[in-house]
Amino acid sequence: MTRHRVTKTYGHELGLSATFRQHRAKSHCRFIHGYALGFKLVFEADRLDENGWVKDFGGLKPLKARLIETFDHRMLVATDDPYREHIIAAVQFDGAPILAQVIMVEHVGCEAFARMVYGWAEELITPEERARGVRLVEVECREHAGNAASYMGTN
Repeated sequence: MTRHRVTKTYGHELGLSATFRQHRAKSHCRFIHGYALGFKLVFEADRLDENGWVKDFGGLKPLKARLIETFDHRMLVATDDPYREHIIAAVQFDGAPILAQVIMVEHVGCEAFARMVYGWAEELITPEERARGVRLVEVECREHAGNAASYMGTN
């Protein structure tokens, strides 16, 4: 079977500067720290569309907006972080952000972010694309040149 692959990247230069902490870690990762996160998505298809494309990247504009909304100058806090209420209280006043914009997520870290973004991107594959065998192969979340994690779903 013939397969074609394409990659869409939202690099560090996009400025997705998020902070978080790994509350279960015994290392320094248990402290609040941050990165300009980068994401790479890999799609493949059995057949190309009428333009000769695997995936029309224009259809990913909602994903870019969601990445910015979730990760750009945001503090991500895990819903099970035992200090989540203290963190929120420290950065907000009367319920309004004054020191950080908090986003509550199930889990934090590259592995969790890759899986979360995979779900968002997977929803943007159109029925027409699915009919051509388009599938999301992998999402990679990169903290910096040395650290990354991928999620490959069940495809």
